[in-house]
Amino acid sequence: MSGLREDFREILRLVRPGARVLDVGCGEGELLELLTREKGVDGQGLEISQPGVSACLAKGLAVVQGDGDRDLDYFPTQAFDYAILSKTLQQMREPARALSELLRIAEQAVVSVPNFGHWRVRLDLVTKGRMPETRLLPEPWWSTPNIHLCTLRDFTELCRELDLRIDACSALSNGKPARTIDPERPIENWRSETGLFLLSRRSGPPPAPAPVDLFGEVALPAADPPPKRRRRAKA
Repeated sequence: MSGLREDFREILRLVRPGARVLDVGCGEGELLELLTREKGVDGQGLEISQPGVSACLAKGLAVVQGDGDRDLDYFPTQAFDYAILSKTLQQMREPARALSELLRIAEQAVVSVPNFGHWRVRLDLVTKGRMPETRLLPEPWWSTPNIHLCTLRDFTELCRELDLRIDACSALSNGKPARTIDPERPIENWRSETGLFLLSRRSGPPPAPAPVDLFGEVALPAADPPPKRRRRAKA
C-alpha cells in the first residue's frame, strides 16, 4: 500500500476487522473504501458536498449527504463501533459538541487534529508575526476553513473536560510513519504536526484490544476441546 496517507494507514491499523464504522466528512470515500476492502467493515459515510456524495456512490459506498455540525443528532445511540473524524474537527462550529456526539453514536472515536503548537507554527509566529501557513495549514487566515485550531495540549484538556479517555495516540510528522506518543508530554506539543487519537468515554469499561498472532493478524479464540467420555463401571 505504497503512497497511502499515513493517517489512513494508522486508522487502518486501529480499526477492528468487521467493525461498524461511520466516517464523518468522508469526502470522496478514500478512507471508507480502504477500510471496506482491507478490514471488511460495515461502513457508512456522512458528507456535505454533492460531488463527494456522488463519488462515494460511484464506488458502491453507503453514504448520506449531511452536515457533521448539525446532522449527527439523527444517528441512533451506539449504532457504530467507531466514528471517524479525520482532520475535520478544527473546521466544525462546535468541536466539543461534535466529540460528545461521536461518542454517543459509537463505542470509540478516531479523531485527528493538526497541532497548532508545532515548532514550525511557533517559529512563523515569532519571526513573521503573521498567522502561519504550513504544509498542513496552507491557506491564508482570511480563506481557511479551519476556524477552531488547537494544540495537542488544548485537545487533551478538552478530552478531560468532556470526561473522555484517550485509549491511544499517535503523532504524524513530515510524512513519516506514525509513532505512538503520550500526548501529555510537553515535547510532543512541539514536535508533532498532527495528533491522531483513539477515544472512548471514561464512564464505560476500557475496550479490550483485539488479540494478534505473531504475524500481526487478529487471532481467533481457540475452539473448546471436546468433552471427555466417562467410562462405564463394569457390573
